[in-house]
Amino acid sequence: MANVTLRSLVKNYDETPAVRSIDLEIADKEFVVLVGPSGCGKSTTLRMIAGLEEISGGDIIIGDDIVNDMPPKDRNIAMVFQNYALYPHMTVYENMSFGLRLKKVDKAEIARRVENAARILDISELLERKPKQLSGGQRQRVAMGRAIVRDPKVFLFDEPLSNLDAKLRVQMRTEIKKVHQKVRTTTVYVTHDQVEAMTLADRVVVMNAGRIEQVGTPNDLYHTPQTKFVAGFIGSPAMNFIPCTLEESGGALRVKLSDTITFPVPASRTERYRKSLANGKLLFGLRPEHIVEKRPHAEPEQHDFEVTLDVTEPMGMETMVYFTVGRSEVCGRVNPNSGAKDGEPMTLVADLANMHLIDDESEKVL
Repeated sequence: MANVTLRSLVKNYDETPAVRSIDLEIADKEFVVLVGPSGCGKSTTLRMIAGLEEISGGDIIIGDDIVNDMPPKDRNIAMVFQNYALYPHMTVYENMSFGLRLKKVDKAEIARRVENAARILDISELLERKPKQLSGGQRQRVAMGRAIVRDPKVFLFDEPLSNLDAKLRVQMRTEIKKVHQKVRTTTVYVTHDQVEAMTLADRVVVMNAGRIEQVGTPNDLYHTPQTKFVAGFIGSPAMNFIPCTLEESGGALRVKLSDTITFPVPASRTERYRKSLANGKLLFGLRPEHIVEKRPHAEPEQHDFEVTLDVTEPMGMETMVYFTVGRSEVCGRVNPNSGAKDGEPMTLVADLANMHLIDDESEKVL
């Protein structure tokens, strides 16, 4: 077991920067997920930790050792890839034990480790099968088992569920979380799927264009994003962003979204937002789940407004409603029995206790 530290880590491909001087501390036994869009540098960062990519600058520390120039086999890490990378001519037992046999580990110890890993992953009955006889989910379990038997300091997962269908991905997410609870090895996991990141991680690292945008628990990122990118990337459907202006009257602030929609700023945020009065380029941010149908008893920070719905999408347990404010398309989530219909007017409620105000130029959440 070990902590992992990245100090001013840089990776350039010729003149093109892929990772731009990132700093990150991963605690012993922590499950950290690197998430972001394609090309953000998350897989490159993982491959540098593994030793599969040379670093251009900075340090990688695993435990107490700087491993910058250490070959992958000496770093005591285990990596689970997207494509499983199983030997087709070997049985599950042989695949899982292969690395240990190369290291000439005692046969009895190999059998103990493989049987223990198989029990954890619920694949004991598959040990004599070959990969072609397994489903995608079973192959991924075997790949995880091969990593577990090595008893590494760090597990590295590179988008391990992206080849599975949607239902199996959900199932395997649960399995990976259970395995981490049992094995408690420091884990770095890469995905582009923010739902995967939120459900698995102790902490999430959101990356964008080779930089770390924000590090925090899933709740931190969801409720207190620091930038427009994080606010828009975390959450599905994405947060609504509407250009707005701030107005002051009698010491109170109001946020104006259009000629017909103006909301009072919650008193708890007035002082924080007052310094932005002179800023003309602001965005009002609110998640779809904080725009709902009007209900008999409103909370103090909930304010209703009238719109005409453009499109409704019945989803079973909820209905997504879409409407336009100014030039911005806005999404809300209402009860399926609320009477929402395409092209019809509807009274909705905005929960301003969960609003965000964003500087459109710096893209910082105020």
